[in-house]
Amino acid sequence: MAYKEKRELEVSTLRMLKATLTNKLIEKKMAKEEMLSDEETIAVIKSEVKKRKDSVESYESGGRQDLADKEKAEISILEKYLPQQLSEDKVRELVLAVILEMGTVVPSDFGKVMGAVMAKSQGAADGQTVSKILKEELGKMA
Repeated sequence: MAYKEKRELEVSTLRMLKATLTNKLIEKKMAKEEMLSDEETIAVIKSEVKKRKDSVESYESGGRQDLADKEKAEISILEKYLPQQLSEDKVRELVLAVILEMGTVVPSDFGKVMGAVMAKSQGAADGQTVSKILKEELGKMA
């Protein structure tokens, strides 16, 4: 559809994503007819989004708003293929539920709790948001 409508940025972004997914297949030594799992595909897309967010920061600090805008447009294209992200309130509920399940939790358990929250969210929670909220909640317990 994007190709027929000559939306060049969308076409180039999706081609890049396809190439990245193909490279992941090669890296995992899988046959071309095999497919990555949904979780692996989501991880690849999230990685590409993160790369672009880092680039946006670099371009903006370097005074290259034109390149930053292009990266932002690519982010919005890629995010269409990610699961709907949880709101901060939902992430906070999830963090508190995991902490409650684990029982007594201390700040040094950050990694364990973070891993459990990310696993439960199944890709629907942003890692930075989870980290921020988890630090707040563990800080209250200290």
